[in-house]
Amino acid sequence: MTHIDQLKNTLLKLVRLTTAEWLAFAQNLEAVNYNKNDLLCPAGHVEQYIYFIHTGLVRVYFQKEAEELTLNFHFENEFVSSFSSFLTQTPSRVAVQALDKIQASRIHYKAIQALYSHSHNGERIGRLIAESLYLAKTNREIDLLSLSAEEQYLNLLQKNPKFISHLSVKHLASYLGIQPESLSRIRHKIGR
Repeated sequence: MTHIDQLKNTLLKLVRLTTAEWLAFAQNLEAVNYNKNDLLCPAGHVEQYIYFIHTGLVRVYFQKEAEELTLNFHFENEFVSSFSSFLTQTPSRVAVQALDKIQASRIHYKAIQALYSHSHNGERIGRLIAESLYLAKTNREIDLLSLSAEEQYLNLLQKNPKFISHLSVKHLASYLGIQPESLSRIRHKIGR
C-alpha cells in the first residue's frame, strides 16, 4: 500500500469523500521525510502544517529551564501538529520532534482553510482531525491524573509495543513524569 493510500484509507474511515473531494485534498499534500531528532516544528515558530505519520515516531515536548518535558508521542497512522499554534497561527509553545526516521504527508494551513471554504466534507475532515488530536490530548491528561506511571507505561506498551524499544529512557521517563531510575524499576518489575 502506498503512503497516499494509507492516508486515504484513514480518512475514509472518518468521512465519506467523493473522488473529487479526495483529489482536492490529495493535491495539497506534500510528502516529507525527517531524520532522527529533526524538528517538524520548533518551539517559538508558527506551525504551518498538519502531518500524517506513515512511518516513524514523533514526540511533542516543551522546555522548562534546562529540562525537556515530553507531553505525548505520536505513532504511525496518526496525525500530529503543534495544533494550538496551527489553529491560532501564533508561535508554538511546544516542539514536535522526530524520534526516528519519519515519512509523512503534510498539508499547509492555507490549503486546509481553502478546503474548509469549498467543501462541507473538507470542513468535516478538518473537524475530525481536530477531534482526534483533542481526544489524544484529553486521554493523555486523564491518564496523567488517574494512572500510576506503571499503568501509563503498560498502556503505552499495549498501544504501540514495537515502538517502545525506540524510545529513549530519558524521553519515556519524562512522558511518564518520573526519573529514569524509576522507569528502570518499572521495566524490571514487569520484565521488559
